[in-house]
Amino acid sequence: MTMSSSAGGRRKPPTIHDVAREAGVSRGTVSRVLNGGHYVSPAAAEAVNDAIRRTGYVVNRHARSLITGRSDSVGFLLTEPQERFFEDPNFNVLLSGCTQALAGHDIPVLLMLAGTKDERRRITRYITAGHVDGVLLVSSHSGDPVAEELREAGVPLVACGKPIGLGSKVSYVAADDRDGARDMVRHLLDVGRRRIGMITGPLDTPGGVERLAGYKEVLTEAGIAVDEALVVSGDYSRASGEAGAERLLAQAPDLDAVFVASDLMAQGVLAVLQRAGRRVPDDIAVGGFDDSPAATAVTPRLTTIRQPWDRISTEMVRVLLAQIGGEDPAAVILPTELVRREST
Repeated sequence: MTMSSSAGGRRKPPTIHDVAREAGVSRGTVSRVLNGGHYVSPAAAEAVNDAIRRTGYVVNRHARSLITGRSDSVGFLLTEPQERFFEDPNFNVLLSGCTQALAGHDIPVLLMLAGTKDERRRITRYITAGHVDGVLLVSSHSGDPVAEELREAGVPLVACGKPIGLGSKVSYVAADDRDGARDMVRHLLDVGRRRIGMITGPLDTPGGVERLAGYKEVLTEAGIAVDEALVVSGDYSRASGEAGAERLLAQAPDLDAVFVASDLMAQGVLAVLQRAGRRVPDDIAVGGFDDSPAATAVTPRLTTIRQPWDRISTEMVRVLLAQIGGEDPAAVILPTELVRREST
């Protein structure tokens, strides 16, 4: 089919009328196919889709949104300071996975960073005004009102990790943080370590709470008393890993292993141990969590707990699209895996 040209020689973009003419169906049939294919025979739907490919027709999202009341876009909301997005590789991996999963549905992703109260207030106002159809929420801290405000406003929402305090009110997809922590501490015990320290994640996040709980459970089961001098808190940043390692060496110089709640923090731990002349793993074994690119960017490479980021992102998108389609909130918990490398 040859499309008409304007006086200046520029080809006009194909329209829904061109698709209908090419497919040999009515404009209404094309419209029904574009809006879900209800009340359209398989043969007609196939003819329309073939015509769309031949003509190169692209949906006018603005025009369709006026009809459907939807934006045909999804927000990826990170409630952390902007510098954390660029420092922590996990956020980029998750964003990439969600973007790819949504691309299969021809839905673009809008990245939103809201690390301060003012930013969260502006973003919440933007979302509830209907500029996106749903939200993929990452790194929700306890006391952060975003998840609750979006839920109350009826915005479809899926969190990465179980939002503290909201229970089954909000959909979420999470790795099994507690079980992963248990696997790591059992591994450290199996290789002969007994004075095992821990640098936790933020204790106002589900991952921070669950990984600490797994650490304590395995030590207790092994008949080893939990020594609070061996537990310090971090915020998943490399700098907090360095600070945590310095505190542990000062408080418990006889420790022989450290379970670190993120690979990025573990990078900081390795740097401090090297400066202190402690050999890894000979003197002190180090275990991380995430199996992010940070785990293999250091020497020795980190033994760590692999989070299934590809499945997490795919499930977050699946659950969100189902919720946008009218389904109830859902929870998905995915298994983790111990990855043994040279640091233990």
